[in-house]
Amino acid sequence: MSQSNGRDAGRAPGRERHRGAVTLRRQAIPTSTADQRLLDSRGRGDWKTRDAWRALRILSEFVEGFDTLADLPPAVSVFGSARSGPDSAECVLAEELGAALARAGYAVITGGGPGVMEAANRGASEAGGLSVGLGIELPFEQGINDWVDLAIDFRYFFARKTMFVKYAQAFVVLPGGFGTMDELFEALTLVQTGKVTRFPVVLMGVDYWRGLLDWLRDTMAAGGKIGPVDLDLICLTDDVNAAVRHIVEAEAALSAEQEAVREEAVARTGADQQAAAAEHAAADRREAEER
Repeated sequence: MSQSNGRDAGRAPGRERHRGAVTLRRQAIPTSTADQRLLDSRGRGDWKTRDAWRALRILSEFVEGFDTLADLPPAVSVFGSARSGPDSAECVLAEELGAALARAGYAVITGGGPGVMEAANRGASEAGGLSVGLGIELPFEQGINDWVDLAIDFRYFFARKTMFVKYAQAFVVLPGGFGTMDELFEALTLVQTGKVTRFPVVLMGVDYWRGLLDWLRDTMAAGGKIGPVDLDLICLTDDVNAAVRHIVEAEAALSAEQEAVREEAVARTGADQQAAAAEHAAADRREAEER
């Protein structure tokens, strides 16, 4: 993809949608998406003939994602609104964040669209990092932005969301809408329930998120729906350096814990072997004395 057009890159004439290896333009674009057809209960009459094939298509999306991203370096998923203008505060912040993550050795994964996603991809790309975009088939056109180096287009949200978590060491969430909130609370749920280990979740945009955090503390936690410690899962900051430092420190802490577990396992194995050898030697002595 050409990056020479920068922020004002024009789009090719006509509508276009990518569906795996297939490119659809203009009148060939269907009026519904694969997700919509899968989840629409009014289409149950054809489930015996169509849903089995959909299962294979879903499997293919997981295989494609796993195969493409398997060799990805340590990465951070960045989320935010596709509707933010390029000069908005959150886009400026996202571009600085993408560059800082790249300099810290992380690939940057976004949804591949415009707005905050494009800004984060641009920052990472211009700083020499790997810029990844995981696109999604939508009823309205979005496309992959010009700053993505490695792109995958998904039909199904759940396959795409798995890739965001599986190949990232952290989430950074900037101001956004329903999709951004969906990713935020899925990440928090995975961390809270122990499905992912020491997975930093950083909110950037203090003024934007303050009301939500107040509600989480004063309503949700106060009512016992979450524990006070659950609020500690979130790091809130407007400081790019603080955000990156939080991610790096969490990764270092996890590495130290894993190393300690390995050392303990080695020590335990050695102790078990010594105990077994001593028991074997004692048995040999008893046998010799009986003779």
